[in-house]
Amino acid sequence: MNVHFIAIGGAAMHNLAIALHNKGYQVTGSDDVIFDPSKTRLQAKGLLPETFGWYPEKITANIDAVVLGMHAKADNPELLKAQKLGLKIYSYPEFLYEQSKNKTRVVIGGSHGKTTITSMILHVMHYHDRDVDFMVGAQLEGFDVMVKLTEENDFIVLEGDEYLSSPIDRRPKFHLYKPNIALLSGIAWDHINVFPTYENYVEQFKIFVDSIVLGGSINYNEEDAEVKRVVEASANPIRKIAYQTPEYTVEDGETLLETPEGPMPIEVFGKHNLNNLAGAKWICQHMGIDEDDFYEAIATFKGASKRLEKIAESSTSVAYKDFAHSPSKVAATTKAVKEQYANRTLVACLELHTYSSLNAEFLKEYKGALDTADVAVVFYSPHAVEIKKLDAVSEQQIADAFKRDDLIIYTNPDDFKNYLFYQNFDNKSLLLMSSGNYGGLDFDAVTKLID
Repeated sequence: MNVHFIAIGGAAMHNLAIALHNKGYQVTGSDDVIFDPSKTRLQAKGLLPETFGWYPEKITANIDAVVLGMHAKADNPELLKAQKLGLKIYSYPEFLYEQSKNKTRVVIGGSHGKTTITSMILHVMHYHDRDVDFMVGAQLEGFDVMVKLTEENDFIVLEGDEYLSSPIDRRPKFHLYKPNIALLSGIAWDHINVFPTYENYVEQFKIFVDSIVLGGSINYNEEDAEVKRVVEASANPIRKIAYQTPEYTVEDGETLLETPEGPMPIEVFGKHNLNNLAGAKWICQHMGIDEDDFYEAIATFKGASKRLEKIAESSTSVAYKDFAHSPSKVAATTKAVKEQYANRTLVACLELHTYSSLNAEFLKEYKGALDTADVAVVFYSPHAVEIKKLDAVSEQQIADAFKRDDLIIYTNPDDFKNYLFYQNFDNKSLLLMSSGNYGGLDFDAVTKLID
């Protein structure tokens, strides 16, 4: 099968391209720019375009399928040529469904926790040598790919993203997978540039629950009031199974999970991650892993990349970085680190980087998000606001939104770095939360602050 990728360099797209190459497909692709790690990974497989740019002449009648990435525009020259030739054009999620329509599809949805839950499930399966197909949004320890597709595996585990499918398909990705087994972890308004109202955002999760196939099931976090309401109100005749955070304790910086065999030390921590673990346990049981085997495997799970990732530790201090950027994630992550290291001063730094976080109207959602931190710092770049063509955001608007009198605010990357590098981190925990890099922060240099 010949498959051409328009915008092959994207995080998801290049992983799918490699998965199809590994499956024996003939894969080609184009993009106007490709950065590492995508560039190096594509090059290693012989899939990196010889030159960057869009070349309609690449699109010929012998192409069986075109996969269109979100980075491309609706007037992309290669897309227009494919449409003119009448080729089959798929969005990324559409093509994943096409590859898995004869498998048992396990889809993990939610505004937060979906990458971690998907990663936990795959870790447990890998630990017990259970081979499954998958798509996950983070690099996992023990896995060399983020997408795996085979002909023979019965199960496929999919991280169910609610963002749009492609420039010409405005449906959320997770509406297209038609799960047999689903999970919903939480609902907290996000992607304001696409879903301008909270009600509009919640509606996408109602559609997701209704898309579960007849005879299917959903596990849902009943501690999230919106999740509970959405799932229990659905008329879809599926099995609905609630889960909640299991009992746990924290002793001397170590989290102990209560199990039928007694307290068990685990690597991950924080109430939100224990809640994620409870959801993952249910899904693994649906996939044939019994409770004892789940606990044995999950004890060695260290977390997904960029999710509460420990970057440095000494006898008196510790530093973490985390992908958290939405208000609910920021609040949960900050609380988790403070709980884990209750006797240390927590310095929590948040970069406002996404469309939602830099939107003046959405900012009020951050009220109280950093309250658990002893020292709270917010960094944002006015230049990033300009690039995203958003209305200017003032320092006063930031201060008013977080409702914290001692909030420290930086708009200049050098000023933020100077603040950080002149800190004494003895008996402190440092938490760096962002989907960006604080205007070019050297994280390797940060690790040297902790000694």
